[in-house]
Amino acid sequence: MISLQRFLTKDEKIFDLLEASADEVQKSVVALAELVTAPNSDSATEKFYKSRRNETKIAQEITEELCKTFITPLEREDVESLSFALYKIPKNLEKFTERLSLFQSCMPTRESFVFQIEILELQAETLTQMIKSLRRNPKLEIIKSQNERLLSLEADGDKLLLEMTWELVQRHGKEPLNIFILKDLYDLLERAIDLFRNAGSVIFRIVLKNS
Repeated sequence: MISLQRFLTKDEKIFDLLEASADEVQKSVVALAELVTAPNSDSATEKFYKSRRNETKIAQEITEELCKTFITPLEREDVESLSFALYKIPKNLEKFTERLSLFQSCMPTRESFVFQIEILELQAETLTQMIKSLRRNPKLEIIKSQNERLLSLEADGDKLLLEMTWELVQRHGKEPLNIFILKDLYDLLERAIDLFRNAGSVIFRIVLKNS
């Protein structure tokens, strides 16, 4: 059943903004991947912070649009929840980027971040597809499958974190500073993986409610 809100409004701006937000989140992950592999790249740094600024601006625009629009294509609470879920992802990645830069001089390795970032890239691609399907009133089965993919990737992230933590202790057992630095960075990336899962769950609930 199509929701009454979807039936009454033809305003597509909310969908435009949500899709733009998802695009910026994906761009921030791509820029982060470049930052990890090319730590001295000013271009990658600028790309990351540009996406971060753009996503923040879009989140504000969504709030403003909800305040001035009487009827929205999705329930206001759902739009707010999804917008906030998206906003939190690059915000968390920014913390990772700042600490990566802070500990640059004593960073023993960057290679171990690659596996977590690969998971983030897959999550970003899936989440973007989910959000871009919202305006077409997607089938619940498709969204459910995509959400399960995010859950599976999040589970892979949990397993990976455990394995990397064990390896970290084995490799740097006598170097507590290295353990502290890397474990903190691992945890931030794991938090980002969890945030993608949370955003996917919001989309699944939206589609379930409107199906």
